[in-house]
Amino acid sequence: MKYTPLHVHSEYSLLDGLSKCNEISDRIEEIGSTSCALTDHGNVSGAVDFSNELRSSGFKPLLGCEMYICNGLATEKVKDNRKLNHQVVIAKNAKGWNDLLSLVSISNKKQHFYHKPRVDIDILAAIASQKNLISFSGHLGSTLANAITEGERLDPDWMKKGVAKAKDLELMFGKGNFFIEIQLIDSKINKLAGMVANALRQISKVARIPCVATPDAHYCRREDAEDQRVLLCTALKKTISQVQRELKSGTASNVLKTSFVSNNYHIPSYDDMKVFHTDEELENTNLILDMCEDYDITKSPQPPEFKCPDNMNPEEYLRKLCRNGWKKQMANIDNTSEEFSKYGERVNSELDIFTSIGLSSYFLIVDDILQFVRSKGYITGPGRGSAAGCMVSNLLSITQVDPIPYNLIFERFYNAGRNAPGKISWPDIDFDIPKAAREETIEYIKNKYGEENVAQIITFQKLKGKAALTRTMAARGNISFEEQKAITKCLPEPASVSDELQDIEEEYGYSSSIIWALENTPDKLKNWCYLKDNKLEGRFAKIFEQAIRIEHTKIIAGKHAAGIVISNDPISKSCPMVLDNKGKGMLAGFEGPSCEEVGLLKLDCLAIRGLDKVMDVVNIVGGEN
Repeated sequence: MKYTPLHVHSEYSLLDGLSKCNEISDRIEEIGSTSCALTDHGNVSGAVDFSNELRSSGFKPLLGCEMYICNGLATEKVKDNRKLNHQVVIAKNAKGWNDLLSLVSISNKKQHFYHKPRVDIDILAAIASQKNLISFSGHLGSTLANAITEGERLDPDWMKKGVAKAKDLELMFGKGNFFIEIQLIDSKINKLAGMVANALRQISKVARIPCVATPDAHYCRREDAEDQRVLLCTALKKTISQVQRELKSGTASNVLKTSFVSNNYHIPSYDDMKVFHTDEELENTNLILDMCEDYDITKSPQPPEFKCPDNMNPEEYLRKLCRNGWKKQMANIDNTSEEFSKYGERVNSELDIFTSIGLSSYFLIVDDILQFVRSKGYITGPGRGSAAGCMVSNLLSITQVDPIPYNLIFERFYNAGRNAPGKISWPDIDFDIPKAAREETIEYIKNKYGEENVAQIITFQKLKGKAALTRTMAARGNISFEEQKAITKCLPEPASVSDELQDIEEEYGYSSSIIWALENTPDKLKNWCYLKDNKLEGRFAKIFEQAIRIEHTKIIAGKHAAGIVISNDPISKSCPMVLDNKGKGMLAGFEGPSCEEVGLLKLDCLAIRGLDKVMDVVNIVGGEN
């Protein structure tokens, strides 16, 4: 027998969820399920990563979100309207996915965001009216649970209030699209959960709305609970001993009462769930699975069509610009020479590849942006990375390095053989501009392609080796700051040992600067931890083991320093839009690779202070000379 876990959080529920998407996929295989839903708090930023991981294992991904719902209007940013109810929604189909994107984007609008991304019941109802979303009532912090409880007890009028609220929610999502959620996996510890679940089952019978069994998974396995607590300590700025004191004194919050007492917020097996749930509640998880279509949110590249002069198409215009660059480049080379032929073969080969698979607009867009920057009197960088191996880039002056004399390999820049049918990969040209030019350049791009069609992108800070060790030691609360500093000082910066970390990844399946330090500089760490027969030993071995486990976990969202995406259509049709962490503007809510996988054109426009300084020097000595 199997069931489908429908309420699962990943590391994208920052400092709350622990599981990486590949770990969720592994756990689904382990428990014998064939699908799983991703329902992170207030965001769908992990959807592409999650979908890819499940599909690569032959599983069907279900995409959802645990939305935050405020009691008043979402525009009312007052203390009395800060309390949020939780409501899980899952997309039934591709249209439902678009509805989910709309919900997340609306919740992040500056006029709605208040401590959390949120919508009100009217916004939710308007989007749910399309009947492309499935919803279930949520945990103890949900709209339905809050309607029938008063603190730690049931409301005296819980049946009447519960039936009314359940019917309202069913009306909102449509008959058959709403389920009453029963969470019992932690009911032996959390007595209120059992009390509410029993009440909800009775409400289900009266309202004739089916129940569905769910976990509330924030990590994959029970033994992972200890690692999640390190993240929670980081979020709450507490140590484990401080939490334990609050638990003893009765002053702990509900989050602490559950997460630090129980290890049941994992992805349970069917046998785990069968102890608490009826056959119907478990079977309804598979009913919801069957109700959801198997749709794909990824798309092939869809660059904006570059508007060319003289009614030329992008392929013709790219060739024209290359001819212009060619005349300058080859002015002093004999057109009967072997060198001339070598250049010609290289250029024609590259152009044939780019024009045949529809990438001409990409080069025209990048070239146009750099031409704008230069037209404003700024200088640009000579080229970065593998783009220097592209002759077309050089002819357009995107790069200022001729690849031929240096034997730079084109295939390092773009290998068409890696393209799959219907999935053409983008080239990757990073270009440098002065910091003073960046905002003006972004405004130019928005004006040219449309405000809604251009956005900077989100990035997630991860726990690297030093930070993972620091957070783990800080959560323990019994290691002095001086000793913490002495330990982390022994670890390298990841960039300084990047090649070696790649080797570790190939051996272990992941990279770890902590493992690197233990293997390569053991004498520095031997007083605290060391490797013996491939096992960690020493008085801090457990701490090091835990730090290695949480290494690379996402913890903070921010704005990417360089990434920009451009689309033919509003970006919100392919990607969630999220408010940046300074509350100033909207970002594309997928990381760069995921943006590309949903068809968006990603550019890396790096603001380099060094170019500003070069311009300052030029101006001081006299630019004209």
